[in-house]
Amino acid sequence: MKLTILGGGGFRVPLVYEAMATGATGLQVDEIALQDVDAARLRTITEVIDGVRAQLEADGRAAHPPRVTATTDLREAVTGADFVFSAVRVGGAEARTVDERVALGLGLLGQETIGPGGLAYALRTIPVALEIARTVAEVAPAAWVINFTNPAGIVTEAMRSILGDRVVGICDTPIGLVRRVGRLLDVDLVAGERGAEVDYVGLNHLGWLRSVTVDGVDRLPGLLADDAALEEIEEARLIGKDWVRADGALPNEYLYYYLHTASAIERITGSATTRGEFLAKQQGDFYLAAADVAADVAAPGAPTAGSAQHDDADPSGESCCSSPVDLWRSTLHEREATYMAESRDEERREEDVAGGGYQEVALRLMTALATGRRERMILDVGNISADRQDAPAAERIVPELPADAVLEVLCEVDGDGVHPLPIAPIELGRLGMMSTLRAAERKILEAATTGSREAAWLGFATHPLVSSPELGAKLLEGYIAGHPQIAELLGRD
Repeated sequence: MKLTILGGGGFRVPLVYEAMATGATGLQVDEIALQDVDAARLRTITEVIDGVRAQLEADGRAAHPPRVTATTDLREAVTGADFVFSAVRVGGAEARTVDERVALGLGLLGQETIGPGGLAYALRTIPVALEIARTVAEVAPAAWVINFTNPAGIVTEAMRSILGDRVVGICDTPIGLVRRVGRLLDVDLVAGERGAEVDYVGLNHLGWLRSVTVDGVDRLPGLLADDAALEEIEEARLIGKDWVRADGALPNEYLYYYLHTASAIERITGSATTRGEFLAKQQGDFYLAAADVAADVAAPGAPTAGSAQHDDADPSGESCCSSPVDLWRSTLHEREATYMAESRDEERREEDVAGGGYQEVALRLMTALATGRRERMILDVGNISADRQDAPAAERIVPELPADAVLEVLCEVDGDGVHPLPIAPIELGRLGMMSTLRAAERKILEAATTGSREAAWLGFATHPLVSSPELGAKLLEGYIAGHPQIAELLGRD
């Protein structure tokens, strides 16, 4: 079995390899093909993976270590693939900083996937995602595409126009929330232990856990009434115990940016750097330092250019880490520990740092599709299957939303595909938030596929965190000036 990872030079790719190599679910992958436009980063990540494999073998945990290949050629990487993970970042971390700073300069939220920054990210990413989808359809038509690329909901929606139901979006934040609740109830909610059922619905980074039924009883109201229980749920601490209690649901952590927008903007602007700037420096330092460490390992005692300039160097000029994989693990922990730091008044708790893991979601999804072993997980899927777009609205997951809209809901997965589970009717307020956001995103999708500046302007202006034609126009001009990809795309209008 061949797995292709697009964006294979990305920092989190070794997590995917580690999950595959340990064979926790029994799925055996023979080859992992890494593809990236940056050959230097590909080399570094391949060296990290070599270190991961060596550690797993030394610990006796390397059940099925796959062969790893690397290329900058998309078609070569995808040809013959059974599964394709799409995790590309068009423009790299540097483009993310532009997304953030243009918005912040107008007094708006500057965040990667939420608000105008997320729209700019989608605008420059969708054309690339569509090219990926067309390539997969041509050279690997039987492959399943698992989309990690943010903003995952609208990017998955774009790719579905070519690949239909064979592309699925994933995110680890909903399942992290469900697991935190499950730990409190001492029930494996994901596996459906004791007849457990969960009702989670929304869009990617805009969703709510609305009920948790165990032994036929909804346990969520009791949790919401218990301050001690809410203290153990990261999302409740972020957004406010009184709010989640009044709202009657536990929100995805990204609701923080919608419910505490002014505070988020103040905290971000009060920091020395934005999150994008922090990651651009952190990861840039990592890739440079990893190359130095690899050179040291290859030629012990030999001096390495610039090693004393790296943050990871001690006063003696020696690296704090003995190998690229050790450096990667220490950098990864810092990255996860500082995730959404602007939303917290305390350091992130260790159980929450370890509670995520999109690679685990991807592995479980792959295993279910490949082996037929039934799994339940929260995924980004179409409102109705691609071959039933003309079915009555009442048969959609959310009847009020378009048939081709991508929603985030609990699904069962087996060898026949992905099967969304029924949900309760959506409350008017939540439906309004979902429809307003997706309407703005779909204008951006239109702009990305037609080159229309007018559609892009409408998308930016009508986003619920903008709601201003004047600011929408300024955002559009700022992103055209800051992103060559957007300038080229919209030059066709």
